[in-house]
Amino acid sequence: MRVISGTAKGRKLKTPKGYEVRPTSEMIKESIFSAIQFEISGKRVLDLFAGTGQMGIEALSRGASEAVFIDSSKSSALLVKENIEACKFNARVINTDAISYLKQAEKFDIIFIDPPYDTDLAEKSLEIIQNIDLLCDGGIIICETYKEKDLVLVRDDYEFMSVKIHGRIKITRIVRNTK
Repeated sequence: MRVISGTAKGRKLKTPKGYEVRPTSEMIKESIFSAIQFEISGKRVLDLFAGTGQMGIEALSRGASEAVFIDSSKSSALLVKENIEACKFNARVINTDAISYLKQAEKFDIIFIDPPYDTDLAEKSLEIIQNIDLLCDGGIIICETYKEKDLVLVRDDYEFMSVKIHGRIKITRIVRNTK
């Protein structure tokens, strides 16, 4: 696993042993970032269920001004810190569960949601983000789930922009329309 583009391009990121963390594949990461590449510079990014931190790190490498990484696993949070330091970035890594964090979070421009697929955490996270209004006007949510999973939007100003299927994986891009 490596950083694809930007100031840390080519930097290899550490990955955990075993199956506790499922990093996003290089192909899917490249697809996501090619779709949002012009919307990253200067933005605040939230990497929920960070795992290795590769999504937030890629955003920082491409010019995001700030990133916050959330993971409930202590070993994953430590791995994210190591990967951030290896790329010479400064960022907050918080070892807590995503749902608790979202209930007291600030607004973000870009939110990556990539929970364990066999849970309802994607739906719960998306619901809280909308209900508490944690996405800035014009902001983007990228949600990675099994392709069978359907997400629901509860606010009129949130809109599905694209859905891409990569094998068994669905990448859903949601935007918040400006008022």
